[in-house]
Amino acid sequence: MLCGMDAADFTCQTLSPMRPQLRIAVVTETYPPEVNGVAMTLGRVVAGLQQRNHQIQLIRPRQHADDVPQPTATLTEHLQRGLPLPRYEGLQLGLPAKTALTRLWTKQRPDVVQIATEGPLGWSALAAANKLRLPVASDFHTNFHSYSKHYGLGLLRRAIVAYLRKFHNKAAVTLVPTEGIRRELLASGYENLEIIGRGVDTRLFHPGRRDPALRARWGVGEYDPVALYVGRLAAEKNLALVFAAYDAMQAANPATRLVLVGDGPERASWQARRPDAIFCGTQTGEALARHYASGDVFLFPSLTETWGNVTIEAMASGLAVVAYDCAAAEEVIRHGENGLKAAPEDAGRFVALATELALDPARPRKLGLAASARAAQLSWDAIVDGFERVLLRLAQSNAANQISHDGVLVRPT
Repeated sequence: MLCGMDAADFTCQTLSPMRPQLRIAVVTETYPPEVNGVAMTLGRVVAGLQQRNHQIQLIRPRQHADDVPQPTATLTEHLQRGLPLPRYEGLQLGLPAKTALTRLWTKQRPDVVQIATEGPLGWSALAAANKLRLPVASDFHTNFHSYSKHYGLGLLRRAIVAYLRKFHNKAAVTLVPTEGIRRELLASGYENLEIIGRGVDTRLFHPGRRDPALRARWGVGEYDPVALYVGRLAAEKNLALVFAAYDAMQAANPATRLVLVGDGPERASWQARRPDAIFCGTQTGEALARHYASGDVFLFPSLTETWGNVTIEAMASGLAVVAYDCAAAEEVIRHGENGLKAAPEDAGRFVALATELALDPARPRKLGLAASARAAQLSWDAIVDGFERVLLRLAQSNAANQISHDGVLVRPT
């Protein structure tokens, strides 16, 4: 097996029929148990790579004072200093650590570096990897340039776009979740883009999790429509449109109720303004799965997602999704067959589609059944296989490039 591939013995090792074993350094500013799409996706990918017997070197900020590394046979953690991320409670912004990472990777050289986030820790990891001639795969998870206008940073949008482009173009490859994001980034000058989608845990999220007792606590009957939103309660999620769609649904069918799952800086203000809605706070694991499956129509009007894990979790749970035609919805929803899509920023159409579902209670069940079948095709195993293929290719190419024509290994300076 390949373990810490030295270029000198790369050729003979690759003749083995066994899966090569890599040392993979994963750098991220967020990781489970933190609750967000990036952390969840990365946790799944790391677990899948461990199952394939790769050695993972996880570099992340310390999440809290009692946070200590939890090593396993295939995982070591290296915790770095961080600062609280403004207006994003519970997350840390990793501080630069180029010197520490250069020292670590000189002693314990990985075959490939995967950088999941573009903050100061990610940038310093990129600089250290480039200095040591380590191949880098970066992930484009978050539209920070789109988020900027929601946090009073609109004037910095062009600078943020330039920073992100420079960051990702210094990597050997940037992994994006959809063809739509790939087209957008190509038009903005990004290079070396490859599509790796996202999966969903259909053993956790499925229609069988529907919970009549939970619906009873919400005050709804068996056939009363429940409009559901799951996600961060923050400006970038376009929550005003969730409530506009709900108001139209309730006008069409007064039995409709709105349930919101999640937390964030806008929860208190919306809860004060809309006492008619049910705010459930953050839910995880089986509790989250029950909340999904106990809804009927999933409203997701965000335009800042690169993917949106909640879209396919809702589909797997058997909900009829109403979303804009972008991110995950663009990839996996066939309008009118397994969900409904409005053109991006067409708020009127979004509201109209939601209203249609309130008027025809049988239609959400039909769309939800097809949605669940589509989500069943989104295996995490296939997603991790894609990540693994990219990382193996980068490691093998880098090892081959370190051999001179006379077979002498060229070590980085």
